[in-house]
Amino acid sequence: MSGFLSRRGRAGASAAEAGSRRVLITGAASGLGLALTREFLALGDEVILTDVHAEAPAEVRSLTGRWTYRRLDVTSDADWESAAAEIDRLDVLVNNAGIAVGGPIDITSMAAWHRIVEINLLGVVRGCRTFAGRISDGGRIVITASAAGLVHAPQMSAYNATKAAAVALGETLDAELRHRGVSTSVICPQFFQSGLADSLSGEDAQSDEMARKLLSKTHLTSEVIARRAIRGIEARRVVITPDAFATFAWYSKRFTRVPFLASTRLIGRFTARRG
Repeated sequence: MSGFLSRRGRAGASAAEAGSRRVLITGAASGLGLALTREFLALGDEVILTDVHAEAPAEVRSLTGRWTYRRLDVTSDADWESAAAEIDRLDVLVNNAGIAVGGPIDITSMAAWHRIVEINLLGVVRGCRTFAGRISDGGRIVITASAAGLVHAPQMSAYNATKAAAVALGETLDAELRHRGVSTSVICPQFFQSGLADSLSGEDAQSDEMARKLLSKTHLTSEVIARRAIRGIEARRVVITPDAFATFAWYSKRFTRVPFLASTRLIGRFTARRG
Protein backbone atom coordinates (compact mmCIF):
# COMPACT_ATOMS: atom_id res chain seq x y z
CA MET A 1 0.00 0.00 0.00
CA SER A 2 1.69 3.16 -1.22
CA GLY A 3 2.00 6.18 1.05
CA PHE A 4 2.76 4.22 4.20
CA LEU A 5 5.54 5.75 6.30
CA SER A 6 6.42 2.40 7.73
CA ARG A 7 8.27 -0.83 7.74
CA ARG A 8 6.85 -4.31 7.76
CA GLY A 9 7.18 -6.60 10.73
CA ARG A 10 9.40 -9.63 10.43
CA ALA A 11 6.73 -12.11 9.43
CA GLY A 12 6.53 -12.27 5.66
CA ALA A 13 3.00 -13.59 5.00
CA SER A 14 0.20 -11.12 4.35
CA ALA A 15 -2.71 -10.85 6.76
CA ALA A 16 -5.07 -12.29 4.15
CA GLU A 17 -2.81 -15.29 3.55
CA ALA A 18 -2.55 -15.94 7.27
CA GLY A 19 -6.33 -15.69 7.72
CA SER A 20 -5.91 -13.04 10.41
CA ARG A 21 -7.67 -9.72 10.79
CA ARG A 22 -6.48 -6.31 9.66
CA VAL A 23 -6.71 -3.78 12.50
CA LEU A 24 -6.32 0.02 12.33
CA ILE A 25 -5.56 1.86 15.60
CA THR A 26 -5.40 5.63 16.05
CA GLY A 27 -3.12 7.16 18.68
CA ALA A 28 -1.12 3.94 18.49
CA ALA A 29 2.42 5.22 18.99
CA SER A 30 2.26 5.25 22.80
CA GLY A 31 0.14 4.46 25.87
CA LEU A 32 -2.99 2.40 25.48
CA GLY A 33 -2.85 2.48 21.68
CA LEU A 34 0.58 0.84 21.68
CA ALA A 35 -0.50 -1.67 24.34
CA LEU A 36 -3.57 -2.61 22.28
CA THR A 37 -1.32 -2.99 19.25
CA ARG A 38 0.81 -5.54 21.09
CA GLU A 39 -2.31 -7.46 22.13
CA PHE A 40 -3.65 -7.66 18.57
CA LEU A 41 -0.22 -8.66 17.23
CA ALA A 42 -0.06 -11.42 19.85
CA LEU A 43 -3.35 -12.73 18.44
CA GLY A 44 -1.72 -12.95 15.01
CA ASP A 45 -3.51 -9.95 13.53
CA GLU A 46 -2.03 -7.41 11.15
CA VAL A 47 -2.03 -3.93 12.67
CA ILE A 48 -1.93 -0.53 10.98
CA LEU A 49 -0.65 1.87 13.63
CA THR A 50 -1.51 5.54 13.11
CA ASP A 51 -0.47 8.66 14.99
CA VAL A 52 0.53 12.28 14.38
CA HIS A 53 4.28 11.53 14.17
CA ALA A 54 5.74 11.73 10.68
CA GLU A 55 7.89 8.65 11.33
CA ALA A 56 7.30 5.64 13.54
CA PRO A 57 8.83 6.24 17.01
CA ALA A 58 11.42 3.84 18.39
CA GLU A 59 8.92 1.86 20.48
CA VAL A 60 6.87 1.21 17.37
CA ARG A 61 9.91 0.19 15.33
CA SER A 62 10.76 -2.44 17.96
CA LEU A 63 7.47 -4.30 17.44
CA THR A 64 7.46 -7.76 15.91
CA GLY A 65 4.68 -9.25 13.83
CA ARG A 66 2.79 -7.91 10.82
CA TRP A 67 2.40 -4.17 11.16
CA THR A 68 2.68 -0.88 9.30
CA TYR A 69 2.76 2.70 10.47
CA ARG A 70 1.27 5.78 8.84
CA ARG A 71 0.80 9.36 9.92
CA LEU A 72 -2.86 10.16 10.57
CA ASP A 73 -4.21 13.24 12.32
CA VAL A 74 -7.72 12.30 13.45
CA THR A 75 -8.86 15.92 13.01
CA SER A 76 -7.91 15.91 9.30
CA ASP A 77 -10.54 14.91 6.76
CA ALA A 78 -7.78 14.64 4.15
CA ASP A 79 -5.81 12.16 6.27
CA TRP A 80 -8.88 9.95 6.68
CA GLU A 81 -9.64 10.12 2.96
CA SER A 82 -6.06 9.15 2.16
CA ALA A 83 -6.25 6.20 4.56
CA ALA A 84 -9.51 5.01 3.00
CA ALA A 85 -8.01 5.24 -0.49
CA GLU A 86 -5.04 3.08 0.48
CA ILE A 87 -6.58 0.50 2.83
CA ASP A 88 -8.63 -1.95 0.80
CA ARG A 89 -9.72 -4.21 3.68
CA LEU A 90 -10.35 -3.64 7.38
CA ASP A 91 -11.73 -5.95 10.05
CA VAL A 92 -11.23 -3.95 13.27
CA LEU A 93 -11.19 -0.16 13.72
CA VAL A 94 -9.87 1.12 17.06
CA ASN A 95 -10.58 4.83 17.64
CA ASN A 96 -8.11 5.40 20.47
CA ALA A 97 -6.61 8.88 19.98
CA GLY A 98 -7.59 11.35 22.69
CA ILE A 99 -6.50 14.19 24.94
CA ALA A 100 -7.37 15.42 28.45
CA VAL A 101 -8.62 18.85 29.51
CA GLY A 102 -9.38 19.60 33.15
CA GLY A 103 -10.69 22.53 35.16
CA PRO A 104 -13.92 24.35 36.05
CA ILE A 105 -16.12 25.38 33.15
CA ASP A 106 -15.52 29.10 33.69
CA ILE A 107 -11.75 28.60 33.37
CA THR A 108 -11.70 26.16 30.45
CA SER A 109 -11.40 28.28 27.32
CA MET A 110 -13.48 27.87 24.19
CA ALA A 111 -10.27 27.07 22.32
CA ALA A 112 -9.71 24.13 24.67
CA TRP A 113 -13.32 23.01 24.18
CA HIS A 114 -12.97 23.13 20.40
CA ARG A 115 -9.70 21.18 20.52
CA ILE A 116 -10.97 18.38 22.75
CA VAL A 117 -14.22 18.04 20.79
CA GLU A 118 -12.26 17.86 17.52
CA ILE A 119 -10.04 15.05 18.84
CA ASN A 120 -12.06 13.07 21.40
CA LEU A 121 -15.41 13.20 19.61
CA LEU A 122 -15.14 14.31 15.99
CA GLY A 123 -11.91 12.34 15.55
CA VAL A 124 -13.92 9.22 16.42
CA VAL A 125 -16.80 10.34 14.19
CA ARG A 126 -14.44 10.77 11.24
CA GLY A 127 -12.97 7.31 11.75
CA CYS A 128 -16.37 5.67 12.00
CA ARG A 129 -17.80 7.55 9.02
CA THR A 130 -14.78 6.57 6.95
CA PHE A 131 -14.64 2.87 7.75
CA ALA A 132 -17.95 1.69 9.28
CA GLY A 133 -19.37 0.79 5.88
CA ARG A 134 -16.10 -0.86 4.80
CA ILE A 135 -15.52 -3.10 7.81
CA SER A 136 -16.03 -6.72 6.90
CA ASP A 137 -19.13 -8.48 8.18
CA GLY A 138 -18.40 -9.88 11.61
CA GLY A 139 -15.84 -7.15 12.29
CA ARG A 140 -15.47 -4.81 15.23
CA ILE A 141 -15.38 -1.09 15.99
CA VAL A 142 -13.67 -0.06 19.23
CA ILE A 143 -13.77 3.37 20.88
CA THR A 144 -11.51 4.34 23.77
CA ALA A 145 -13.69 6.42 26.08
CA SER A 146 -13.27 6.59 29.86
CA ALA A 147 -15.07 5.96 33.12
CA ALA A 148 -15.59 9.74 32.84
CA GLY A 149 -17.99 8.95 30.01
CA LEU A 150 -20.17 6.97 32.43
CA VAL A 151 -19.81 8.92 35.70
CA HIS A 152 -19.12 12.62 35.81
CA ALA A 153 -16.89 14.10 38.46
CA PRO A 154 -16.58 17.89 38.93
CA GLN A 155 -13.77 19.97 37.40
CA MET A 156 -13.80 17.82 34.23
CA SER A 157 -16.67 19.19 32.15
CA ALA A 158 -14.94 19.16 28.75
CA TYR A 159 -13.42 15.71 29.20
CA ASN A 160 -16.62 14.25 30.67
CA ALA A 161 -18.77 15.65 27.87
CA THR A 162 -16.63 14.30 25.03
CA LYS A 163 -16.23 10.87 26.61
CA ALA A 164 -19.97 10.62 27.37
CA ALA A 165 -20.63 11.48 23.72
CA ALA A 166 -18.18 8.77 22.67
CA VAL A 167 -20.10 6.21 24.74
CA ALA A 168 -23.40 7.34 23.16
CA LEU A 169 -21.86 7.09 19.70
CA GLY A 170 -20.59 3.58 20.39
CA GLU A 171 -23.95 2.34 21.65
CA THR A 172 -25.67 3.88 18.62
CA LEU A 173 -23.28 2.26 16.15
CA ASP A 174 -23.67 -1.12 17.83
CA ALA A 175 -27.43 -0.91 17.27
CA GLU A 176 -26.92 0.19 13.65
CA LEU A 177 -24.36 -2.43 12.64
CA ARG A 178 -25.12 -5.61 14.63
CA HIS A 179 -27.30 -6.93 11.80
CA ARG A 180 -24.04 -7.34 9.85
CA GLY A 181 -22.35 -9.01 12.79
CA VAL A 182 -20.28 -5.85 13.37
CA SER A 183 -20.08 -5.11 17.09
CA THR A 184 -19.02 -1.87 18.77
CA SER A 185 -17.15 -1.82 22.08
CA VAL A 186 -16.45 1.26 24.19
CA ILE A 187 -13.52 0.98 26.63
CA CYS A 188 -14.21 2.92 29.86
CA PRO A 189 -11.30 2.67 32.34
CA GLN A 190 -10.54 4.83 35.35
CA PHE A 191 -7.26 6.75 35.51
CA PHE A 192 -4.32 4.56 34.50
CA GLN A 193 -0.65 5.10 33.69
CA SER A 194 -0.39 6.37 30.13
CA GLY A 195 0.72 9.36 28.09
CA LEU A 196 -2.56 11.19 28.73
CA ALA A 197 -0.95 13.54 31.26
CA ASP A 198 1.13 15.05 28.45
CA SER A 199 -2.03 16.37 26.79
CA LEU A 200 -3.32 18.33 29.79
CA SER A 201 -4.05 21.90 28.75
CA GLY A 202 -2.44 23.81 31.61
CA GLU A 203 -5.30 26.35 31.81
CA ASP A 204 -6.04 25.28 35.37
CA ALA A 205 -2.76 24.31 37.01
CA GLN A 206 -4.42 22.88 40.14
CA SER A 207 -6.69 20.53 38.17
CA ASP A 208 -3.82 19.48 35.93
CA GLU A 209 -1.64 18.65 38.92
CA MET A 210 -4.41 16.60 40.51
CA ALA A 211 -4.91 14.68 37.27
CA ARG A 212 -1.18 14.00 36.95
CA LYS A 213 -1.12 12.56 40.46
CA LEU A 214 -4.08 10.30 39.72
CA LEU A 215 -2.48 9.15 36.48
CA SER A 216 0.91 8.45 38.08
CA LYS A 217 -0.09 6.90 41.41
CA THR A 218 -2.53 4.27 40.17
CA HIS A 219 -1.32 0.67 39.94
CA LEU A 220 -3.14 0.26 36.63
CA THR A 221 -1.02 0.39 33.47
CA SER A 222 -1.80 0.61 29.78
CA GLU A 223 -0.81 -3.03 29.44
CA VAL A 224 -3.29 -4.18 32.10
CA ILE A 225 -6.13 -2.12 30.60
CA ALA A 226 -5.32 -3.37 27.08
CA ARG A 227 -5.25 -7.01 28.15
CA ARG A 228 -8.62 -6.76 29.89
CA ALA A 229 -10.12 -4.65 27.10
CA ILE A 230 -9.19 -7.23 24.47
CA ARG A 231 -11.18 -9.86 26.35
CA GLY A 232 -14.24 -7.59 26.27
CA ILE A 233 -13.73 -6.77 22.59
CA GLU A 234 -13.46 -10.44 21.66
CA ALA A 235 -16.62 -11.13 23.70
CA ARG A 236 -18.36 -8.29 21.79
CA ARG A 237 -19.29 -6.39 24.96
CA VAL A 238 -20.62 -2.91 24.22
CA VAL A 239 -19.41 -1.15 27.39
CA ILE A 240 -16.14 -2.45 28.82
CA THR A 241 -15.14 -1.35 32.33
CA PRO A 242 -11.70 -2.96 32.64
CA ASP A 243 -11.08 -2.19 36.32
CA ALA A 244 -12.94 -2.54 39.62
CA PHE A 245 -13.32 1.17 40.32
CA ALA A 246 -14.89 1.96 36.94
CA THR A 247 -17.29 -0.96 37.33
CA PHE A 248 -18.21 0.06 40.89
CA ALA A 249 -18.74 3.72 39.96
CA TRP A 250 -20.91 2.87 36.97
CA TYR A 251 -23.10 0.43 38.89
CA SER A 252 -23.33 2.87 41.81
CA LYS A 253 -24.69 5.55 39.51
CA ARG A 254 -27.17 3.15 37.93
CA PHE A 255 -28.51 1.43 41.04
CA THR A 256 -27.85 3.82 43.95
CA ARG A 257 -28.34 7.13 42.24
CA VAL A 258 -29.21 9.33 45.23
CA PRO A 259 -26.10 8.49 47.33
CA PHE A 260 -24.00 8.57 44.18
CA LEU A 261 -25.09 12.12 43.37
CA ALA A 262 -24.53 13.13 46.99
CA SER A 263 -20.95 11.87 46.80
CA THR A 264 -20.17 13.74 43.57
CA ARG A 265 -21.60 16.97 45.05
CA LEU A 266 -19.41 16.47 48.11
CA ILE A 267 -16.38 16.15 45.85
CA GLY A 268 -17.48 19.31 44.05
CA ARG A 269 -17.71 21.20 47.35
CA PHE A 270 -14.27 19.98 48.40
CA THR A 271 -12.61 20.97 45.12
CA ALA A 272 -14.30 24.38 45.20
CA ARG A 273 -12.86 25.05 48.67
CA ARG A 274 -9.40 24.12 47.48
CA GLY A 275 -9.73 26.66 44.70
